Amino acid sequence: QVQLVESGGGLVQPGGSLRLSCAASGIIFSRFHMGWYRQAPGKQRELVAAMFSNGIINYADSVKGRFTISRDNVKITVYLQMNSLKPEDTAVYYCNARDAVSAQLNYWGQGTQVTVSS
Repeated sequence: QVQLVESGGGLVQPGGSLRLSCAASGIIFSRFHMGWYRQAPGKQRELVAAMFSNGIINYADSVKGRFTISRDNVKITVYLQMNSLKPEDTAVYYCNARDAVSAQLNYWGQGTQVTVSS
């Protein structure tokens, strides 16, 4: 059974930092593309950062230079370090795992709320 469990969300002031974690189980971690998405109220879910199985990384333009995605293949965990947070970063953040070979194997975590407010 595949599980993606996010943690690390919360309330932070503008300019602050948070680190999100996504612990994966039930997948061959090295074979999966890992990504972070977010969904703000009334908006569509959007890609924030992705780390492909070959190591290539993509970021949304809105977070470049502020967010960093990384993965620990021993702990089977992917992280999203978020610095210089802005109110517009407020959203539910979701972890995603997609098999690099069989794209229909696509899994989501339950989401973690990030609120940036003074």
